[in-house]
Amino acid sequence: MKSIPGQSSPASVPGLDRRLSAAIALTGVALMAVVVALFLITRGIDVVIGLLGFGITIAGAWWVITERGVRRLGGAIAVAVGMAVIATALTQALADPATVAVRLLTAGAVLAVATGCARYALAPDLHALDRTRETRRPTNPVLICNPKSGGGKVEQFGIVSAARDLGVEVIVLGPDDDLEQLARDAVARGADCLGMAGGDGSQALVASVAVEHGLPFVCVSAGTRNHFALDLGLDRDDPKAGLMAFRDAVERRVDHATVNGRLFVNNVSLGVYATVVHESSYRAEKAQTFATMLPDLLGRTAEPFDLQFTSPTGDEVDGSFVILVSNNPYTATASLDAAARRVMDTGRLGVIAISTSTGAEAARLLTRSALGLRRTSPFWHEFATEEFEIRSHGGRAFVGIDGEALELTTPLRFRSHPRALRLLVPAGNRAAAARRRARAVDLRSLVDLARGRAPRM
Repeated sequence: MKSIPGQSSPASVPGLDRRLSAAIALTGVALMAVVVALFLITRGIDVVIGLLGFGITIAGAWWVITERGVRRLGGAIAVAVGMAVIATALTQALADPATVAVRLLTAGAVLAVATGCARYALAPDLHALDRTRETRRPTNPVLICNPKSGGGKVEQFGIVSAARDLGVEVIVLGPDDDLEQLARDAVARGADCLGMAGGDGSQALVASVAVEHGLPFVCVSAGTRNHFALDLGLDRDDPKAGLMAFRDAVERRVDHATVNGRLFVNNVSLGVYATVVHESSYRAEKAQTFATMLPDLLGRTAEPFDLQFTSPTGDEVDGSFVILVSNNPYTATASLDAAARRVMDTGRLGVIAISTSTGAEAARLLTRSALGLRRTSPFWHEFATEEFEIRSHGGRAFVGIDGEALELTTPLRFRSHPRALRLLVPAGNRAAAARRRARAVDLRSLVDLARGRAPRM
C-alpha cells in the first residue's frame, strides 16, 4: 500500500513484545472488571443510596441555576440534602478503611501496569515517526503576532525577537488592523509559510488563508487557553518552542472544519453559551452575566432554543440548550483527556447536544452519566459525522466559533475537511501526537495485537 505524505506507514505484524504487552493489558482490564463487580455485589445498597443523593444534588443545582427567590433557596437546600446522602453512602461504603485502602492500592497498581502495557503495545517506536517525515525549511515565512492575546504572552516570552532571529518576518497586529488582510498581504508579497502567535480564533483565521493558498501553517500558542495547540500536542507553557517549526520542521496533516464556509479548528457552540457571550457585559463580568441570564434561558418560563437537527439515525431533535460541533470528536468520558481531542485526523466532526428542560430531566441524565450510561438517555445526543446541519425557524442563530461570538444565517452547514491543513511542527510533535492517540485504549486493537495481528485503524 502506498503511504500518504505525512502519515505513518501501515502497521506491520506485531512482535512478541507487543503481543505480550497487549495480553497483559487485557488481563489487567479483566481484573479491574472483577474488582468492580465484587464491589457492586458487596456494596450495592450503598451505591444505590449514593446515586439517589447524586440525583437530588443535580436536581437542586438545576433550580439554583435556573430559578430565583424562594425556589432558588429550595434548590440550595436540595443540594445540601443530596450531599448529605452521598456522604452517608460513602461512610457506609468505607466502613473498613484499611481494607478499602488495600483494595484501592491494588486496583491502582493493576490499572497502572495495564495502561503502561497498552500504551507500549499501541504506540511502539514513537520517535521513529519524526525521522520519517522531515520537510523543507520555508524560505519566506511570516509570523503574525497578537500582542494582547493571552495577557501579553508575545512580549512576555520574547516571541518577536526570537522569531526574527530565526529569519522569520514578523507582523505585529495593531488595534485597527484586519488580521485576515494582513495574512493575505503577506501571501501577496511571497510568503511561503504563515504562522500565528495568538488565540484559537486568530489561529483559525490565519490558517484559513494558508489553506486557501496551499501553504503550510505554524501554530504558536500565545493565547489564553490554546485548545488547538493542546490537542496537537504542542507545548502550551513555552510558546517559543513552537517557533522551532520555522527551522527544524516536521510536517503533519490534520483536519479542519467549516461552518457555512468559515474555517474553524476547535469547535462551534450554540445555545446557552453562544447566547451569553453575545451580551456586552460578558467580557467584563463573565460569572455575573451567566448568573443573571440563565434563569431566563433555562427557567420554567423559558422558550426552547430555536435549534433543530437530524441525527445520523434519523431522530429529529428540537430545542437543545447546548450544541457543540467540534473539528474531530472530543473525549466525553471520565479521563485525563476529558474535553480534549486525542486525534486530529479522523475526518469527522464530533457532535454533542443536551436537551434537558427540567431539574428532574437533568438529574436523570447526569445519574446515567455517573453510571457510564449517558448515551442511553433521550436527553443526550452524541455522534461523529462527516457533515452536519442545524436549522432554525427564525433563520439566524448565535454561534461561538473558536471563542468568537457571531450571528449566522441558518441552516448552518458543517463539514469536515480531512487532512486539509498542512502544519509545520517542531521535531518530536508527531511522537507526542501518537502518545495522545495511544491513551485511547482500544480493546479491539489490544485483542488484535495479542492474537498477532496488526491493529485495525
